[in-house]
Amino acid sequence: MDRIRVALADDHPIVLAGIRTLLNADPEIELVGEATSGSDALPMIHSAGPDVAVVDVSMPGLNGLELTERVAGECPGTRVLVLTVHEDAAYVQPLLRAGARGYLLKRSAADDLLRAVRAVASGGIYLDPSIAGHALADPSSVGGPGPGDAGEALSPREMEVLRLIAQGFSNKEIARRIDLSVKSVETYKARAAEKLGLRTRAEIIRYAAAQGWLDALALR
Repeated sequence: MDRIRVALADDHPIVLAGIRTLLNADPEIELVGEATSGSDALPMIHSAGPDVAVVDVSMPGLNGLELTERVAGECPGTRVLVLTVHEDAAYVQPLLRAGARGYLLKRSAADDLLRAVRAVASGGIYLDPSIAGHALADPSSVGGPGPGDAGEALSPREMEVLRLIAQGFSNKEIARRIDLSVKSVETYKARAAEKLGLRTRAEIIRYAAAQGWLDALALR
């Protein structure tokens, strides 16, 4: 299987070194470029063509929002995962509208960075669980049903699969975690999505946030 190609952009050398160590420890991930400013990051991303660009919000040159907009517009094959210290949910929606596919707090990186990179690389959206519920309170951010749109009742297994999908686990990881075949996981996911009228992973995440499935304790 092809490795996930990742580029990094952060103006703090210690943070950059820590993230590099986390990524290099995973045999399924290949680090293909680094930059310490937004203005250096854009040409590096153009040149390296990574699957995922992990970028800081506050950088000299282009900031994270500007860099996200440029990458989304100029490098359609690269998905942006924002890594930041900012816990204010007000930061999240502008970044999602700019094209970011993930938002992870730096304090969560040691536990959740690899999961977030995989979720974003697979075409999903990853939001740090500690801010997801507030970040998705505005339906215009990523779309999908609201808290009251429960649809047909889910079975316990459908609910469990949907919750794990929203938390960023792949079908294969979910299958291992709850001792099912990948095909069974896909079936439960399809049934749950049909019952709730959810069409995309972003809508699944928003539904999960509304249900409280992405609260910090839900991941423990």
